[in-house]
Amino acid sequence: MPLALLALAIGAFGIGTTEFVIMGLLPRIAGDYGVSVPTAGLLVTGYALGVVIGAPLMTVLGTRISRKTMLMLLMGLFTVGNLLSAVAPSFPLMLAGRIVTSLAHGAFFGIGSVVAAELVAPQKKAGAIATMFTGLTVANIVGVPLGTLVGQAVGWRTTFTAVAALGLLGLLGIAKLVPALPRAEGTRLRGELTAFRNPQVLLAMAMTVLGFGGVFAAITYIAPMMTNVAGYSEGSVTWLLVLFGVGMFLGNLIGGKFADRRLMPLLYTTLGGLAVVLALFTLTAHNKIAAAATVLLVGALGFATVPPLQKRVLDHAHGAPTLASAVNIGAFNLGNALAAWLGGLVISAGLGYTAPNWVGALLAAAALVLALWSAALERRAGGAAVSAEVDVTAGIDVTAEAAEARIPVHH
Repeated sequence: MPLALLALAIGAFGIGTTEFVIMGLLPRIAGDYGVSVPTAGLLVTGYALGVVIGAPLMTVLGTRISRKTMLMLLMGLFTVGNLLSAVAPSFPLMLAGRIVTSLAHGAFFGIGSVVAAELVAPQKKAGAIATMFTGLTVANIVGVPLGTLVGQAVGWRTTFTAVAALGLLGLLGIAKLVPALPRAEGTRLRGELTAFRNPQVLLAMAMTVLGFGGVFAAITYIAPMMTNVAGYSEGSVTWLLVLFGVGMFLGNLIGGKFADRRLMPLLYTTLGGLAVVLALFTLTAHNKIAAAATVLLVGALGFATVPPLQKRVLDHAHGAPTLASAVNIGAFNLGNALAAWLGGLVISAGLGYTAPNWVGALLAAAALVLALWSAALERRAGGAAVSAEVDVTAGIDVTAEAAEARIPVHH
């Protein structure tokens, strides 16, 4: 794999840290600002919605400059947003800082996915995308737990200051290692929008919203669920997040390896497994060992869907992959926002801290239904294409035979 993928992974590490570190710090932040945990959950929802809006917006703004320059600008915006979060004196300003940070997220991964795919041979695209996303998964093994520890020991503001420093490091890495790739010739907004006419692109994005949303329904409220239901101490949440990160790392490797070989069967397995595991989480959350194992499985099954879904969008967005790729990253975060909001609703309704797991299970099951539907449409379209080809070939053969026999043919 090209060394440039390392630079993309560094940026992904910083983004992954700021996205997920909020989970372990949610109760602390809620207490400092004097708001409820579900209200503090808006920091997750707001971030996710910012990614949804920022992904297409920043990608469109970046169509007139080189991809390397755009990636550097995005990491600069990311750094500024985290600094704002670190010094915010009120909850609304903290939320504003999260939204500013999130504007860089979708476009970075969207443009980065296209760059990563272009740096390798066609049969290695999913692996290259997975390599970039490795930074995101490693963030959950190293960055998020460390950030949580720092936040609990020194204060969550220090955590966000450190994340801003990661953003600066990511910017320098891109400047040093990513080649100066030019803007794709002929790139126009109208051309990029044509990808959204393909039903398979839209179905893949819908699978992204529902599938990864299932993960966030449970993980957004992991801190209160593990401390109030499973009986873990607040400090143990850090190591549970490490387990989640290990699961994400393993799932990313599996997704990157098999997405280039058997993409749809991989999606059936991961989405179906995720639905089952999340449903069982309502029971396993009451036992420390079972809860920890489930957290690992949720991370693995959830993130194993990322490379295949991103690759499926790129495969079907022929000739206009950049905007579609970025919007699909936004789709991941739309699922995050939807799931965090729904999870907060069921908790506020008095259904308990395990109730979001049922929400996640239903979302993942819906994604599986869409995957089966997408494959059925693809088989139908493939069969129609084969039939048309046979008809054309038969017509040519009949015409040839008629010409040879000097018999007129009427069509």
